Amino acid sequence: MNWDDDIKDFSTFLKLEKSLSKNSIEAYHSDITRLVQYLDYHKLDLNPTEITLENLTAFLEWVNKMGGSARTQARIISGIKAFYRFMIMNDKMESDPTELLETPKIGRKLPDILSVEEIDRIISAVDLSKPEGHRNRAILEVLYSCGLRVSELTELKISNIYLEKGFIRVIGKGNKERLVPIGGKAGREIRNYLPDRNSLETISKDSQDILFLNRRGRKLTRVMIFTIIKDLATKIGLKKHVSPHTFRHSFATHLIEGGADLRAVQEMLGHESILTTEIYTHLDREFLRNTIISFHPRSH
Repeated sequence: MNWDDDIKDFSTFLKLEKSLSKNSIEAYHSDITRLVQYLDYHKLDLNPTEITLENLTAFLEWVNKMGGSARTQARIISGIKAFYRFMIMNDKMESDPTELLETPKIGRKLPDILSVEEIDRIISAVDLSKPEGHRNRAILEVLYSCGLRVSELTELKISNIYLEKGFIRVIGKGNKERLVPIGGKAGREIRNYLPDRNSLETISKDSQDILFLNRRGRKLTRVMIFTIIKDLATKIGLKKHVSPHTFRHSFATHLIEGGADLRAVQEMLGHESILTTEIYTHLDREFLRNTIISFHPRSH
């Protein structure tokens, strides 16, 4: 049983060709390793090219018996399918044993979202008389206006902000760049914040181009962004679980409810697959009904 070379080649492919992050590559590696552990445990001396659909089905049953949830099984299947697509693409195999492998149905956990009114209340709760006031308001406006991940926000560079053109350049997962439109309110709050930022006594060498800084002139941590939002939610008595990601969820949901194209939202969020974006289509039934009545050719 020899899997090491193929797994190593697959990892190299994910890094160089797919530009995936270290964490994503490790997740794929873990999925394939789990299959190898299963084979070893059951004394099945099979190479990657000898695996059959029956082997994979039995493997998933084993994962299930070991307490793996439907979500865990779905993730493992996704990793194994990616591995075998790589094997086919590189002419290491002719047929794909995962082709008929079924993914277990999982109930998608819908994220908490905020209404526009709730977002306005949180942003209005920022105390502009405090030194960090304009910074915090700019942070919230950018999160909601652009739908950024918290890591993308903390890494946002001044040199990647084009307010006159209404865009920012975002470095997302796997170092992939994308251009995201930025709204007028967010742009104004950035302009209001910049004098405070530029008047800091010192700015660390590695943060010279970073937009959002703490009072010591260093890049903000993810935890700090969480804390800012949590404190404001508590201040206005909001009972929902609110995090930086809540603003991203709300951004996407409000766009789709407003009629935005799903592909456009996928592009703005930086999702590799549109299936990931589809989680935001948890619209109320009346909205869906009205949409179908408006656009379906047989509805009139």
